[in-house]
Amino acid sequence: MKQSRGPLILNAIFWGFICLFIIVISMMGSEKHTMKDYFLSYFVFGIVNVSVFYINYIFLIPSLIKKRKKYWLYVLSFVLLIVVATFVKTVIAVLNPEEMLRYTFDGKSHNMSVNNFAINTVFIIGFFLVSSCIIKFTIDWFASERIQRNLESERREMELQFLKSQLNPHFLFNSLNNIYSLAYQKSDKTADAIMKLSEIMRYMIYESNTPTVALSKEVDYLTSYIELQKIRFKDGAYIELTLNGEIDNQKIVPLMLISFVENAFKHGVVTDPTEPVKINIIANQKILHFSVINKKNQQNKDAQGGVGLTNVERRLQLVYPDRYKLNVVNSATHYTCELMIDI
Repeated sequence: MKQSRGPLILNAIFWGFICLFIIVISMMGSEKHTMKDYFLSYFVFGIVNVSVFYINYIFLIPSLIKKRKKYWLYVLSFVLLIVVATFVKTVIAVLNPEEMLRYTFDGKSHNMSVNNFAINTVFIIGFFLVSSCIIKFTIDWFASERIQRNLESERREMELQFLKSQLNPHFLFNSLNNIYSLAYQKSDKTADAIMKLSEIMRYMIYESNTPTVALSKEVDYLTSYIELQKIRFKDGAYIELTLNGEIDNQKIVPLMLISFVENAFKHGVVTDPTEPVKINIIANQKILHFSVINKKNQQNKDAQGGVGLTNVERRLQLVYPDRYKLNVVNSATHYTCELMIDI
């Protein structure tokens, strides 16, 4: 329910049911009622019932239970409200006995005692008070659940933004290191590398600044990244990028795949033509299958993974809960990452 309309709808349903019940009872009865009878029974007593309902709904529950936690005072007020309302109705009935204390049963006219009238009134007032409690607590429960969902959503969004802010500097730091190496070597490829980095950063800053992007754009970004990395290797970098299926406008969270490829360059062997880095992407309209296999660089003693993979796994947990499978195999000679996402 929406916050502004939910309570109104629930209250309208309750009072609509009460009105329908009164109409049905009136139509089923065989007694003839005067205008004064209708006025006292439905208008005056109706005002008392509605007043009791909303005094409890608007004032007693919010102030004594929700705000002050004065449960004993609430119970006392609850009982006092029943007593006052019963007293008011009983006084009206005593002053108008022909309309309020006389009824017809089996074709004969009977008089109701004041005590019986008061007891019936207690149950009626109790019904409206209990109903107001049920409706109020139901509305408050839904409101609390909605607030909790919003807070959880905001927390997840803040965490995702934090993870993304970690990812961008991490990528930039590695790329600048690569370009620094080219510049230090006075390589003619330095200018091309800077241009590639500029294109990649434009995607990261502007196009990926949305919850999801087209899979085709993310693949183009990966391709540009691979080209940027190839520039810094004098003897060439051997990468096999295989695309199968439908690489189109399926939506994916941006920058989700880059960490796997980045780690293959950082920790793997990319200069061996007999054991190239193998990147495979298979996609249809429902499932994305992504894998990276690289030969491990035995001279690199850093643990493969680091910030990038820790980051991406946490993002997967937040964005694709129960919708992804990540399998990482760290053997003596090779490192394999395999990811499946229900997109």
